[in-house]
Amino acid sequence: MRRACLPALGGRMETDVNPASRASEHEYMDVPPVVRAEHAEASLTRLIEQQTAKVPSHVFLVASLAAMGVSFVLEVTGRSRPSRFIGQWVSPLLVMGVYNKLVKIFGPR
Repeated sequence: MRRACLPALGGRMETDVNPASRASEHEYMDVPPVVRAEHAEASLTRLIEQQTAKVPSHVFLVASLAAMGVSFVLEVTGRSRPSRFIGQWVSPLLVMGVYNKLVKIFGPR
């Protein structure tokens, strides 16, 4: 974890936290939290997060496993170009699943 020296706390070493998080509001009573307008989410981002949170997390895992299976079958049957095209879907599907889980856990900030 990254360490930072906070001069308002007498220069001693403290753990660096997200300045916009709730933890920073209570952890340092004599230092006000840093909440900036440029860190706020846009309305489009909030809309995407709300819609994404409605999709069950296992859908992305099943879709990535299906893409692996289809890619494997296509490769075995000798259709390597479509196999590689569909095989490239696996990583983005898993990343979307992780994003979905993070939105569900942390919600809009």
